Amino acid sequence: MKFTRLALALCSMGLATGAMAQAGKDNLKTLQSMKVATTDLNIPLVAQEGKNADAIRANLKRIKMPPGFKIELFAVVPDARHMAVAPSTNMLFVGTRKTRVWAVTDRNGDGFADEVKAFAPSLNFKVPNGVCWTKDGFLVVVEHNRVLNFPAAEFFYEGPDVAVIEVVPQGKLIPEEEESFNHGARTCRISDDGKLHITLGQPYNVQPAGKVALYEKLGIGGMIRMDAFDGSKREVIARGVRNSVGMDINPKDKVVWFTDNQTDGMGDDIPPGELNRITKAGGEHFGYPFIHGNNTPIAGTAAAPDLKGMAAPAAWTKPQVEFPAHQAQLGMTFYNGKMFPSRYQGGMFVAAHGSWNRTKASGGLVNFVPLNADGTAGKSEVFAEGFLDPDTGIYRGRPVDVAPMKDGSLLVSDDYAGAIYRITYSN
Repeated sequence: MKFTRLALALCSMGLATGAMAQAGKDNLKTLQSMKVATTDLNIPLVAQEGKNADAIRANLKRIKMPPGFKIELFAVVPDARHMAVAPSTNMLFVGTRKTRVWAVTDRNGDGFADEVKAFAPSLNFKVPNGVCWTKDGFLVVVEHNRVLNFPAAEFFYEGPDVAVIEVVPQGKLIPEEEESFNHGARTCRISDDGKLHITLGQPYNVQPAGKVALYEKLGIGGMIRMDAFDGSKREVIARGVRNSVGMDINPKDKVVWFTDNQTDGMGDDIPPGELNRITKAGGEHFGYPFIHGNNTPIAGTAAAPDLKGMAAPAAWTKPQVEFPAHQAQLGMTFYNGKMFPSRYQGGMFVAAHGSWNRTKASGGLVNFVPLNADGTAGKSEVFAEGFLDPDTGIYRGRPVDVAPMKDGSLLVSDDYAGAIYRITYSN
């Protein structure tokens, strides 16, 4: 199955074409043609020991968790954001909001990374934040405005040149005129039926009235899905979202969940952050930009005066969880490992990046949200905290994403410290 898909993809790219790489240019066409783009086969490694690693380890001593849990430095990974744990090896791929995707490898299986280096360095990635796997081992990388797919990435990452499929060309994920430096970090997951799900944050604090209909049509400020290999059959499955930077699919009932960060500039304690789930087919609406949370209005307020009088949708879906304002819950994952106690199994871990738009900082932690028997969310609780110093209000770390390893441990990425942590449990 894997090789059939790869063969079809490569044929569609046209293997007869010659190398088109030029100095300083993106080498996508060269790699699509299975041509050599890089003469130096050595990729520099990120140092895993030294003063920086020692300082990160010292900071981790401040982290508070329930009894029995332990947090350690797994890897030094600059700008580490969203993570995709490899299906068949002790490695993972890590996105950033810059120009790198990192390949992180635990070669000896001791629970700590031995090697961190750039993946596909001859490509000019632009905000490659979203990384996720197909069920048969293809790595999808979702950039700000492009989607790429890498066959067998965990086995062919050693050299700088790798096979690549262009799922969505540059400038075609959203209209180029809607590109912005704001809210451009995408996240992704692939469902059992092979559909690639992508979050698309809308680029304003609150989108102006003239953009509302356009964004709902395109799925900007929502979630879209498509074929993970050619981008076909694109459809919008969630609207009314401000800026989601985290999603996961419940492996038990296949329901898609996502976080959503709400409007800035409305005060310290409103609006709440959100954890949502999609349960209806056909483009479910989650209320934005008309309302936040369960009942916090926005249309017509000082944050969105030009939306005054605009009609909200007749029906919109309330969040499963309201988080404290401005904590910026980002990456989330369902935990189905066996290492942690049974109360955590089947629940969700959510990384809270931490506030900026607040007079007293809040967040910099990891939440746990249990799942009820009927598939709804239980009450959120703080699982790990201490990345934000309560005395000084200074961040020593800002969690971005969470990802379970095959042994049941939990990884936490941190783009501020430039690190990935590993949380384990023992009685």
